[in-house]
Amino acid sequence: MELGGRILWAFLSGPGRRGGTRGWPFSSWQPHLPLAGSLNATELVSHWTAIFEKRGIPEAQASSEYIVAHVLGAKTFQSLRPVLCTQPLTPRQLQCVQELSSLRLQRMPVQYILGEWDFQGLCLKMAPPVFIPRPETEELVEWVLEEVVRSPCVVGAQGGPLILEVGCGSGAIALSLLSQLPQSRVIAVDKGEAAICLTQENAQRLQLLDRIRIVPLDVTLEGSWTHLMSWGPVDLVVSNPPYIFHQDMEQLAPEIRRQTCPANDSGERMKEEEVSSPRIDTVVTPREVL
Repeated sequence: MELGGRILWAFLSGPGRRGGTRGWPFSSWQPHLPLAGSLNATELVSHWTAIFEKRGIPEAQASSEYIVAHVLGAKTFQSLRPVLCTQPLTPRQLQCVQELSSLRLQRMPVQYILGEWDFQGLCLKMAPPVFIPRPETEELVEWVLEEVVRSPCVVGAQGGPLILEVGCGSGAIALSLLSQLPQSRVIAVDKGEAAICLTQENAQRLQLLDRIRIVPLDVTLEGSWTHLMSWGPVDLVVSNPPYIFHQDMEQLAPEIRRQTCPANDSGERMKEEEVSSPRIDTVVTPREVL
């Protein structure tokens, strides 16, 4: 199928990304391809679910459903047109499912395999090594929205709050707030080049670039905050920076271990967006901060 083929090629070739799918060696793929024309979408989901379960892949059925639906041009398996669930897949579609499923067998997260994921009603591009937002991150967005409604002092001079997000990652939090607070503005900072690029791309896709400043900045460096002084004071500071110690790394699932990178030069802690504990969810309203 043309759509599935283009999506797969775009993902594997890694446009605009350095390293592409580093950490997932393609030479280790295993042949699990069914005969062309022998399986429809429902049967193919069962086929790959059984393989994933045998290999100990978490959320085996959900993984296979997302992959098959993606190749057939849908977001979820449940949203597929009935005819697509019962007609046999073409050889090209089967090959695409095979290749994407092989990445899942290597414990690549589904979000990276699909190349996009929904967050707060927004379709965001996802790509390694930028961390994948957890469902709990959506709760943080809800807390911020509640704070804006509850506290009149949060409204800035231009009729909406000026929000600083520290560690923007894919831009999920910042862009969700911009989309739900039409008069808000955001300063989004991150020290990672990949995160800065991905936030920029997602903001452009959502047509929100005119209300966000995306700044490459390592806030752990002395004096780094002075770069933001000209844009303050801010009405809200929001951040979702979970950390995990080196000694705990081996206890994490392979999908998470492959995403980790040093959070600071000392190497004493590691940042991991997919770890639900320990985590730090921060919403403050310090107009005197900047």
